Amino acid sequence: MSEKDVIKDTKPRMDTVIEDFRRKLSTVRTGRAAISLLDSVLVDYYGTMTPLSQMASVHAPEPQMLTVQPWDQTQVAAIEKAVRASDLGLNPSNDGKLIRIPIPPLTEERRKQLAKQVHEIAEDHRTAVRNIRRDANERLKKMLKDKQISEDNERDGLEEVQKLTNTYTARIDDLSKSKETEITSV
Repeated sequence: MSEKDVIKDTKPRMDTVIEDFRRKLSTVRTGRAAISLLDSVLVDYYGTMTPLSQMASVHAPEPQMLTVQPWDQTQVAAIEKAVRASDLGLNPSNDGKLIRIPIPPLTEERRKQLAKQVHEIAEDHRTAVRNIRRDANERLKKMLKDKQISEDNERDGLEEVQKLTNTYTARIDDLSKSKETEITSV
């Protein structure tokens, strides 16, 4: 095993952090309707907490409206209750078959809360990237101690891991800034 193997293992782990960050950002509400907004909603389906996406089809027919069409019509009330109970601040209504969820425009205070939430999510993912860096650095130092690599190779490996860390942290910052711009623009 060489320092190149450590770097090869580190890159996909950091890619996973970026993908998770994108997924989390997609659930943060903006002023527009997006079906990913309801990804975090869990519905009590006969005693089992089930993701909404596994119980119904979700559509965004208008920029300010989501519709939820349950596959089991008996679950309309349970789905409506779960959406109302979620921390999304949405107020659904149903006509017995279809649940309509109007997306109200965001207030200035709510925009600031959401921007703060984006900052927290970004910081969690920056920490995850730094933890991956720490693991890689520890592996490199252990390889040096076990005389599997030379000091020059260890130094090169540490520099390469730091470059990866800087690149992925910058990607998190860029994604965070674009999401914050999306939230704060009226």
